[in-house]
Amino acid sequence: MVITELLTRNADLYAQEVALVEINPDKEDKDKKGTTWKEYQLVEPNARNSYRREMTWYEFEKKANRFANLLSTRGIKKGDKVAILLMNCLEWLPIYFGILKMGAIAVPLNYRYTADEIKYCLELSESVTLIFGPEFIGRVEAIEDQIPQIKNLFFVGEDTPSFAESYDELSILCSSRAPSLRLLPEDDAAIYFSSGTTGFPKAILHNHDSLITSCMVEQNHHSQNRSDNFLCMPPLYHTGAKMHWFGSLYSGSKAVLLRGVSPRWILETVSKESVSIVWLLVPWAQDILDAIDSGEVKLEDYNLSRWRLMHIGAQPVPPSLIARWKKVFPHHQYDTNYGLSESIGPGCVHLGVENIHKVGAIGKAGYLWETKIVNEKGETVARGEVGELAVKGAGVMTCYFNDPAATEAVLRDGWLFTGDMAQEDEDGFIFLVDRKKDVIISGGENLYPVQIEDFLRAHNAIKDVAVIGLPDARLGEIAAAIIEIKPDHTCTEEDIERFCKALPRYKRPRKIIFADVPRNPTGKIEKPRLREIYCGESLVASQIRG
Repeated sequence: MVITELLTRNADLYAQEVALVEINPDKEDKDKKGTTWKEYQLVEPNARNSYRREMTWYEFEKKANRFANLLSTRGIKKGDKVAILLMNCLEWLPIYFGILKMGAIAVPLNYRYTADEIKYCLELSESVTLIFGPEFIGRVEAIEDQIPQIKNLFFVGEDTPSFAESYDELSILCSSRAPSLRLLPEDDAAIYFSSGTTGFPKAILHNHDSLITSCMVEQNHHSQNRSDNFLCMPPLYHTGAKMHWFGSLYSGSKAVLLRGVSPRWILETVSKESVSIVWLLVPWAQDILDAIDSGEVKLEDYNLSRWRLMHIGAQPVPPSLIARWKKVFPHHQYDTNYGLSESIGPGCVHLGVENIHKVGAIGKAGYLWETKIVNEKGETVARGEVGELAVKGAGVMTCYFNDPAATEAVLRDGWLFTGDMAQEDEDGFIFLVDRKKDVIISGGENLYPVQIEDFLRAHNAIKDVAVIGLPDARLGEIAAAIIEIKPDHTCTEEDIERFCKALPRYKRPRKIIFADVPRNPTGKIEKPRLREIYCGESLVASQIRG
């Protein structure tokens, strides 16, 4: 089976049932501005509800087929790469499945990428088509004449820019019948981007077998059934969000795409849409609890009776947070998943709702997965010893596209070596201890120190700089820049903050420390020493584990 068959099955069996809902509460708030609730209720319903859109399984299938056929008219063939640069929206998943139905390879792009990063990823993936939304007009226009390999530029939204074509106007003219094309489980399906400690994205290639495995794993772990409704807030370009939604696809159940993460919006959506499953990041869960404690939101204002499962991924979870959550929501099941884009997102290690007493662990091998912890020779270590976590299963990537050396470094005999250091307790539960790589996970986003360091070194007063992660109760970690100033130069924290405004907000260091940057005899920055100085290795390990 290939993953597109699940969509076709759902369209056949549940044609008129709602598959997807998109809610844009920011638009609703703007529409309400200056009116009372009573006045707002008198607004013409179609205008008032423009912040909410929905799509049935039948419509989903037809839209995917139309886009597949549009690609066919432009010469896109099996194996070609088609990049997606969209915010979460109702069009996102039909476009993704249209690419797959054409036998092409979907290439989701991080919506935080700069124009140069977009260009780099398009070139690395060998994409020949790009479909993008209104938020990216400026970035795409800036590189439009530098990406000659892109033969088609499709725009999703109103007021199509002059250098692109309208997805809406063109796709509606195409047939809604599925292309006559046979797909196999081993066919390439999607490229997702990740980065090593250098910050340069790697193109991670997965086949259809990987995607269908992810569907089965997610449904097994969280028991989605046809009555469930999954609330998805993280970006769909990321394997985590999409692969959690794959459980809804597999079970033929409804899902809501919420374009906003404020506590009020989350609780309102759970209430109004009868949501049963919510995936949160640590900061969002903390914000909900803080809003309840402060009285900003009142639980009695919402009907949360169908909410049965809250699960967290993408970063270490403090046990204190879950203890606090269970006091407020005692009937909720809780779960956490560990995964990488190289292992098709969440689930290769899984805690399980029955193991809440082990909060702090990432769990055991997930459904259809194997795990082991090994030393530098690749030998399995004794229980309790620290080693590198390796995982094996049908969800492991095919390769790093066009990068055999990087592939060989992490794939051995079907095992994916994660770069994460871990240990098993006496019950076989896996705890992360540290990361081989220096990637900082802040609020579920990966920050790459070398990128930030290289940027800061362009400042004329900076002699040397090192970026490390410091523990943070809300975000898990924050980026701290240790800056060594050149002799006879002066520089203030405000100077650095102004300089960093050229960086995307999420990449800006949240703490500035003026001090010497220690390096070893080979010239490498001694980051373990910096961690000892500024937060203590034991504190880092404790934060990572829990």
